[in-house]
Amino acid sequence: MRLSPPPDLWTLLWIVLLFNAMGCIQSIRCKPKSFRDSIIVLEVNSSIDPNPTSIDESSSVVLRYRTPHFRACARVLVPPVATKETWTIGWIQACNHMEFYNTYGNKGMSSWELPDLRDGKIQAISDSDGVNYPWYGNTTETCTVVGPTKKDSKFTVSMNDNFYPSVTWGVPVSDSNVPQLSSIHRDQSFTTWLVAINQATSETLVLQTIRWRMRLHIRVDPEKPLGHRAVLNEPLAQEQPQILGKNEPIPTNAMVKPNANDAQVLMWRPKSGGPVVVIPPKY
Repeated sequence: MRLSPPPDLWTLLWIVLLFNAMGCIQSIRCKPKSFRDSIIVLEVNSSIDPNPTSIDESSSVVLRYRTPHFRACARVLVPPVATKETWTIGWIQACNHMEFYNTYGNKGMSSWELPDLRDGKIQAISDSDGVNYPWYGNTTETCTVVGPTKKDSKFTVSMNDNFYPSVTWGVPVSDSNVPQLSSIHRDQSFTTWLVAINQATSETLVLQTIRWRMRLHIRVDPEKPLGHRAVLNEPLAQEQPQILGKNEPIPTNAMVKPNANDAQVLMWRPKSGGPVVVIPPKY
């Protein structure tokens, strides 16, 4: 004959099991989400201004041109951060491809080059401002969240980029400033990432990836008077950026020194004879 436990014992056992189960559920519910799982990109916009590249012939020494601006803007939401950690969210940019040739009739051409990128030794090179590596800049381009926080953090990070170079009318390795510039060709491609980085661990989260390109071809007639030499041949409007549906990883070289401005070299490549370094890299 099997004796049944008294009703009070069954009740006590049921209460213990119930509270254990509730405790498990409660612990699951209360466990804070990681930063990786909680950060939300509310909106991303990217464009290149519709205006064409403008040409400035006000100087008798150099031709200047100004391309339209590439722009990127993101609204980000970070729910309360439970732990003591610091994250910076912002834009990182790298140059993937660069052609920048200035032709001087039958004399030759000057070219700005990124040797390691040109020779295929690296996939991309940092386009940081040269101070706040790896960030493109440190004003509107980034925002820092310091935990723990009790409220949502909602903010906007934005950046813009364009070209505004000067190209000599005369051959850059000559003492003469006789106008011989006959054309300018430029074609550059970039990848821009919206990124969150943990300042203590360097954990990096890629939140969005954008690809964009800037092209131009300017024809120059050096025989014409100053102010009437250069004509924008193409394009009158740039291709609009692509916001990728699937994020791309950031190459190592996009995160560290040198940046493109410090690594670039100005070469003179004559029609006859060997190339000459006009301006060496800064690093």
